[in-house]
Amino acid sequence: MRASRQAQSLTIAQVAQATGLNSGFLSRIERDETSPSVATLVSLCEVLSLSIGSLFEEIDTDVVHLADAPRINLGGRGASERLITPRTQSRVQCVRSSLAEGADGGTELYTINCDVEVLHVITGQITLVFSTHDVTLDTGDTLTFNGHEPHTWRNTAADVTEVVWTIVPAAWSGSS
Repeated sequence: MRASRQAQSLTIAQVAQATGLNSGFLSRIERDETSPSVATLVSLCEVLSLSIGSLFEEIDTDVVHLADAPRINLGGRGASERLITPRTQSRVQCVRSSLAEGADGGTELYTINCDVEVLHVITGQITLVFSTHDVTLDTGDTLTFNGHEPHTWRNTAADVTEVVWTIVPAAWSGSS
């Protein structure tokens, strides 16, 4: 509940006022020091726009070790790519790419079926080419852009460049 409240930039006092509950009581609920009644849970969920069932869901965690991550091919030249999120994950997809010197995404601009793309440079340098401009990223830089924006890329480092692409929502999913 605390995470949901904070994500909505609500204070305990604001939630207390909306629910008619005491701020101290809400604080104890958030710290798991007391158990609220079902009626109180319903009231809190309504204010926080949560479903009651979400309070009882197990946290979904999956570990993908890089050495075990499946190799994929997104179509670039000189790129060794691994899917580092589970294939069944549909909310987000991360791809770790090792780009050889001179590697590129092709001469034609392309799009991926997603709303948002995030590119983070672990080491090296990469230039993203858009229809109206280029953006060069160095080690540690991150670029976020509209997933429907046509683009391509090229490794502009004199060595291997390592990057992570994050695609939201996942452009594809399937069984692992």
